[in-house]
Amino acid sequence: MKNLPSTFTRRDFLKFSAAGALGLLMADLGLDDVHAGAPALQQQGRTTWSSLTIYDKPAFNAKEVNLYGRDVVLPITEKLIVEGQHAYNHVWYRIGDEGFAHSAFLQPVFTSYNMPVHDISQKRVLAEVTVPYVLVRLGSSYYYNPKLRYYYGTTHWVDQLIQNSEDGSYWYRIYDRQVSEYFYVPSYSLRIISDEELAPISPDVPAEKKSIFVDLNSQKMVAYEGDIPVMTSLVASGWGGTTTPIGEFSTYHKAASVHMTDGAGDAANYDLPGVPWVSFFTGNGEAFHGTYWHNDFGDTRSHGCVNTPDNIAKFIYLWTTPHVPAEEDYLHLPGEGTKVIIVPGNSEE
Repeated sequence: MKNLPSTFTRRDFLKFSAAGALGLLMADLGLDDVHAGAPALQQQGRTTWSSLTIYDKPAFNAKEVNLYGRDVVLPITEKLIVEGQHAYNHVWYRIGDEGFAHSAFLQPVFTSYNMPVHDISQKRVLAEVTVPYVLVRLGSSYYYNPKLRYYYGTTHWVDQLIQNSEDGSYWYRIYDRQVSEYFYVPSYSLRIISDEELAPISPDVPAEKKSIFVDLNSQKMVAYEGDIPVMTSLVASGWGGTTTPIGEFSTYHKAASVHMTDGAGDAANYDLPGVPWVSFFTGNGEAFHGTYWHNDFGDTRSHGCVNTPDNIAKFIYLWTTPHVPAEEDYLHLPGEGTKVIIVPGNSEE
């Protein structure tokens, strides 16, 4: 991890968030996003919305050269920072030799295939999707019609490896507790996560020295060890009638994978299986977690949670207390957890 300056204290955070200058200060300090095992530049992008416009230049008023629907995988050949085109999201991608796309609805992905793991010695093991998306079926055969899709970066609990007797293909079985069903995905699409990868980050730092500050005005988050910032990121907090709560909280219950839904069945406003690296900080479900349905951080977007890039969510999950044992799918310890302070942007210490 990059050595970060120790001059930006928690008092500075509150002072500059109140002044609306937090983003400028953090840029000046050179606080980079932390990467928990993910590459800095992806080579592909999956469209996450029903329409993605390709322009001949990285500008919204440029000539439109193509339009793609959802779940199209495109080659990313360059990441550009273009200011003046968008209020808060300045990231554009060069799409092969075709043109440019704004990053908001283009999830950075890789296509990485995996060998099947035969020795699933534990009752269940955690795995993550390493392809842009994979078709999910109700049986361990390609003859079953696809039921849904799992997306890159999502996490799932695998309890069996099954070999199809007809074609020899290998499948992982996943039980979705939210819908009480077993699902099957080709084993090549999932990477089994080792226990070592789930080890806590900075375990020697006393729990009371760790804290997370979120400024809803600038949509910035900073994690501290004492007064030393160790991670910063743009986030996407709640909007409309589902705003993110303000105050002091703690990450007292956590889960590596959550099927998030509003519970309305087919009429659900959102139904998101495999949301990765979830660190809850309220009893109502607000949490830090990875986000695969958009790539637009810096403005309000969620139903109350604090959306982050996957690698940031993974860092928070492994860095905060309490630590979740590798074999546990959920840990709930009221009264414990890393302190979380969420300010509206005009607070004073």
